[in-house]
Amino acid sequence: MRFADRSEAGRALAEHLLHYENDLNAIVLGLPRGGVPVAFEVAERLHLPLDVFLVRKIGVPCQRELAMGAITLGNIRLLNHELIDQLSIPDTDVEDAVARETDELSRQDEVFRHGRTPPPIDGRTIILVDDGLATGATMAVAIKALRLQHPHRIIVAVPVGAAATCRSMAADADEVVCAINPEHFLAVGVWYGDFSPTSDEEVVRLMDRSHDDLVYATLDNLHRRPTHH
Repeated sequence: MRFADRSEAGRALAEHLLHYENDLNAIVLGLPRGGVPVAFEVAERLHLPLDVFLVRKIGVPCQRELAMGAITLGNIRLLNHELIDQLSIPDTDVEDAVARETDELSRQDEVFRHGRTPPPIDGRTIILVDDGLATGATMAVAIKALRLQHPHRIIVAVPVGAAATCRSMAADADEVVCAINPEHFLAVGVWYGDFSPTSDEEVVRLMDRSHDDLVYATLDNLHRRPTHH
């Protein structure tokens, strides 16, 4: 199975999450940038609010796509010390990479939210969505950071993930939903026809659209309620 793009992947993923439809305690959080188009489709299908959870992969110098860790706002980080030692990456290079990604997190927070405050997490069911799971480093640090905010449950949901990573993620999350989890994974992009980068503008557009859809749906439900005299 191969998805045409992230939107199709999100619609396919949503079918595995229908037991959360209209759950008043649930919220969908997309990992920017690529996870947001997937999360948008999930939120739309399940009639749930959408937000972003900001986390950045810390790439190996000169090979940024290879993760040596990840970081969230508040300097919550997870480093792969085994990989760092194996590649003999100096501490100064690690800290430079962390500083660079911390700056990018602050920029994204300002751009994506443009004034909206992060949603409350305490006691809620969190559906944490990305476009795929390779090593799982980014998702793992997101879970670690979310746990500090005391959610009721964390559900990791992705259209495609390496089978071994999907299995190991079950130790961190309360539920793991991988629509497809091949043993021979290769890379996330292999499972998409269009895996072009998601722009800041696309993230903002989808966030605004989801917010507007939720407001209209709430107003529509209020108008449909019977009045009692």
